[in-house]
Formats: sequence, structure tokens, C-alpha cells
Amino acid sequence: MSPPQGRQTAILHKRWLVLSSAEPSTTLTIMPLFIDLATLPEEGISLNGDLPAEIFDFPPHDDSKPISPLHYDLHVQRFGSELLLRGDVSARFEFTCVVTLQRFVQTIRLEDLATSLELESEAPIDVADALREEIVLELPADPRCDQADEPMECKIDSPYLILDNSANSVIESPPPPSADNRWSALDALPDLKDNN
Repeated sequence: MSPPQGRQTAILHKRWLVLSSAEPSTTLTIMPLFIDLATLPEEGISLNGDLPAEIFDFPPHDDSKPISPLHYDLHVQRFGSELLLRGDVSARFEFTCVVTLQRFVQTIRLEDLATSLELESEAPIDVADALREEIVLELPADPRCDQADEPMECKIDSPYLILDNSANSVIESPPPPSADNRWSALDALPDLKDNN
């Protein structure tokens, strides 16, 4: 069966790969983005679409949570043994602010992305992981809510900081910790007391 004339359906292969275990509720869906090098025109192709948020596959305890698909709008072209991807990619994430500990949403957007992939064979190549890596590299190391899509005031209430706590502050200091008495049994021994 040949592809319809006038369309570049043989160049881009999108398919859903479903991995499932015995439990139907534990299905993981991954959408690869294959480029067929054998049919890729010399001038390249333009692609746009979305890859599901599950492509990020962060561990459950990770503080960064993807909340939207990875959107791409790319031009893909081959140069010898390299595949050049140029365009825009973006995805929305939920982070916890390192200052206020509030949750906030920030869009990670790479405009004018240019990355190349080394081609090791003529087989179709999945570029989804390369797009994922570009976004992950841009995630903030110390997320701050003043950089959110809807910026918030990003400061700690100063009375709670010990250095900024004035003498006439209404915030009471916590009681001192109880004395450490782990050594009191040794102090009771007559041979170990200092003879001054």
C-alpha cells in the first residue's frame, strides 16, 4: 500500500506504544516521533504537534510535575550524517518555590531551538527523546514563584527570620531545648569526677 500522493505521511511516523502489565490501570503510553530518513526530502519538512506529558517520566517524589504535553513546531532537515531540528518547543510544569514553598506553574519555552542528532544508520530515528532532553535541561534548579506564568510575590515573611527578628517582635522564641543528659550516668561515678 503506497502513501497518498501529495502528502508526506511516509516521512513522519507517529504511533502509540502501549506498555501494560497485568493491571489495566498501570498502562503507560509513550508517543515516539519517528523521522523516516529514506523518504525525508532534501529541503526538509515542517512538523508541529504534541507529545504527551508522560514523556518526561519523572519519579513520583520529584518536585517538578509536567502538566501539559510537550508542544513542538519544528523544521527537520538532514545534513550529511546529522539531522538538524530547528524551531520552538514548550511544556508547562508545576514547581515548588524555593523561597515561599508555594506551588506555581511555569512554561518552559525554547524559542529558536537548534539541535542536531548524529545519524548512525538509515533507519527511522525517534526525535522525541531529544526534544524531551532539551526541555529538561532548561528546568530551573531553584524554582522561584516570581518567575511563574502568573508571577507571585517571592519573599519570606521577615519576622520569621532570626536575623531580622527585632527585640520588640510579637513572635515568641521557642523554648530552649532540654539539657542533654546522656552523660549524667558517668558524672555519678566517683572516679571520673575532676578533683579540683
